[in-house]
Amino acid sequence: MLPSSEQHWKLCDRFLEIRSRWFTLFGEHLEDSQGQQLEYWRIEKADSVIILPIHNHQILLPPPSYRPGVSQMTLDFPGGRVPEGQTPQEAIPKILQRELGIEVTDIAQLTPLNSQGWTVNSSFSNQKLYGFVAYLRDDLKLLPEFVTNTYPTTSEGVQDLLKELICLQCRVVLLEWWNSALCDRFF
Repeated sequence: MLPSSEQHWKLCDRFLEIRSRWFTLFGEHLEDSQGQQLEYWRIEKADSVIILPIHNHQILLPPPSYRPGVSQMTLDFPGGRVPEGQTPQEAIPKILQRELGIEVTDIAQLTPLNSQGWTVNSSFSNQKLYGFVAYLRDDLKLLPEFVTNTYPTTSEGVQDLLKELICLQCRVVLLEWWNSALCDRFF
């Protein structure tokens, strides 16, 4: 059970605010429930959506992308920020078109993995992650320049993919889908 709202921390002052088109950085002094003043840094940024695309029992991945935060190419599911004024579901067609060359009409079924969004890093950021599974039409012809990696939707395929994915958000989406798929099979 969570503590009562009487134990919320109090904002004493904001000593820094830097805005960019990608995020806003705040430096703040907060008072905790024991009256102690602490310095905290946090970021506000748009929510994200990650889509697990499945076609003919294969998980599809776009070509690896360079990620400046880890200074390397990484394998990731299609995803991106949710533009202001859009819902996570409304952001999906543009993401799939950009990253896999897939049109909205190519999606046979779109299944959300969470409706409230998972908090990405509750100490440092307000950002939420929304996960979806896009089951694509069986007759869809995939473009090889967009889809460079596939993994079967089997236990072995998921385990092999987990060995390649270093993005925690992608891993969460994959594991949430796999957990729900297992539950659907056995219960």
